[in-house]
Amino acid sequence: MEDSKEQRNPFYSRVDKSPLDVSEEEWKKMLSREVYDVARRKATERPWTSRYETFAEIGTYYCAVCGNALFRSDTKFESGCGWPSFYEPISKGGIIYAEDHSFGMTRTEVMCGRCQSHLGHVFPDGPPPTNLRFCINGVVLDFEKAQEAEKQYQKGHNNTN
Repeated sequence: MEDSKEQRNPFYSRVDKSPLDVSEEEWKKMLSREVYDVARRKATERPWTSRYETFAEIGTYYCAVCGNALFRSDTKFESGCGWPSFYEPISKGGIIYAEDHSFGMTRTEVMCGRCQSHLGHVFPDGPPPTNLRFCINGVVLDFEKAQEAEKQYQKGHNNTN
């Protein structure tokens, strides 16, 4: 997390799990326009534009709005849909679901369980064991590399030099 994000958004926390009740005006002041449009106005980023779409680091994906832990990298898979895809959230309460009838379709919207920000949609065409595909807008994700993975990488990298 960047220092500037913490200063702009006092609600961002990777440890506080309490639900947030923040006005749209407050979110609009704190979030970048791109994040605000997707997270709060339910926009969709263009496919194949997210840095996380083909990202393969080991770690945890968090809500970029509030810091809530959403997905582990070992549940990420290449779906070919143009957005980062996962087959299982970290916790049942970390994600909330709602029917979405926009654009003449019936889909299941997924939102952050802490701040209720729009993340994307879930579809029943994913891999086992869940057969789900959480299709998530990368702009509403933060990522933190797993500390143990980083230690192992550094250890192996230092031994080869």
